Amino acid sequence: MLAVKDKYPELFLQEPEERQWTPELNLESTLEELTLYDFAIEASEPGEALARAFAQNPLMPGAILVEGEKFVGMISRRRFLEHLSRPYGLELFSKRPLRTLHNFTKTQHLIIPSNTLIVLAARRSLQRSPQLLYEPIVVELEPDVYRLLDVHQLLVAQSKIHELTTKMLQEQTRSHMIQTEKMASLGRMVAGVAHEIKNPVNCISGNMGFLTNYVQDVLDLLSVYEEEMTEKSDRLRELESDIDLEFLREDFPKIVQAIEVSAHRLTKIVGGMQNFSHMDETARKPADLHECIDSTLLILHNRIKYDIELNKNYGKLPPVECYSGQLSQVFMNLLSNAVDALMERLEAEKANPKADADWKPRIEIATELLQISDNSDWAVIRIRDNGPGIPKDIQKRIFETFFTTKPVGKGTGLGLAISNEIIKDKHKGKLNLNSQVGIGTEFEIMLPVAKNEE
Repeated sequence: MLAVKDKYPELFLQEPEERQWTPELNLESTLEELTLYDFAIEASEPGEALARAFAQNPLMPGAILVEGEKFVGMISRRRFLEHLSRPYGLELFSKRPLRTLHNFTKTQHLIIPSNTLIVLAARRSLQRSPQLLYEPIVVELEPDVYRLLDVHQLLVAQSKIHELTTKMLQEQTRSHMIQTEKMASLGRMVAGVAHEIKNPVNCISGNMGFLTNYVQDVLDLLSVYEEEMTEKSDRLRELESDIDLEFLREDFPKIVQAIEVSAHRLTKIVGGMQNFSHMDETARKPADLHECIDSTLLILHNRIKYDIELNKNYGKLPPVECYSGQLSQVFMNLLSNAVDALMERLEAEKANPKADADWKPRIEIATELLQISDNSDWAVIRIRDNGPGIPKDIQKRIFETFFTTKPVGKGTGLGLAISNEIIKDKHKGKLNLNSQVGIGTEFEIMLPVAKNEE
């Protein structure tokens, strides 16, 4: 009995050690980027014809069998050698048509479209039975056009993509840690500034009541003097004229009132800064979400007050167990994005002579307590703008880390990704997006509310 190795020694030559298995790959790479083998042979050809073809190309993993131009199957190099090496295999298959060997093996072929991601193709390949694990994959370029892919090459490519994924995750983790540390540092800095401002602000606010009373007492005393004095000296008349006494009496209380209002506002700003500074909280605490939103609005006041109409429609919400500083960060991200979107549309409207004259930039904030079931209450916060809206293709990626539509230097692609993580992972809530191009965008935050046990 003639051995296959004696008749076709070329089939058993060691393959070259150096191979360029994979090109430059990325996470979205598909099978068509890999080396695909284009070799088809008529099923009517004898087995020895395929043996010669394999001998001439030691890297070819198999052959596609056709009848005319119709695909009928595939024979791998491994199975071909396996069957020819069996007792009497050479005599049985070398002279007979290849369809005989194909019908004898009855192997199932894995056929995958060429635009399939490498990682998905590798998963499907590894899900095959152990007997078929190393069989080449039939890649369909288009209808009735097929190529072969060596599984070893596929797994090497998948391994490289896994390395890229690991590296990217490490970079994302590092960037996230840097961003978190920045926000924590900002929180500590804001807390320090708020603490330094708080004492003088409390002094001003605490003395405003006394100052108001003193001013009123002085004005009352001045009125009594005028009633009691029948004659005024020339010097007194001249001084009254110089200081415009009537205007002073009218304006003095207004100035004191303005200082009192400003001191009250400054007290609220300091409180807002303190609320916003709770970035490094280690435990959830009950918080008034309306105060968190208002604190954020105070910080954004200068960006909103001149050009944007702000409407607040607060429903009745109970205190919510949360990380208030982190929620303030979410509100800051969402409101800042809304302001940016409105400013973008505002500039476009100004530059467009056919713009809608009735359009005005607007942000609406609404809250409500939503009862989904007897045991499930949710605090809902909706932040809506009437900006340009977000296209559908971008909406699918809006929460991806590092994804941004802003120019370089304007956005990091971390704001919404971190917000999504804070709401979903840290608070077990939901962050939903609803946007229509030309109409506007709404972000809906849903936070579970713990019910008080009776």
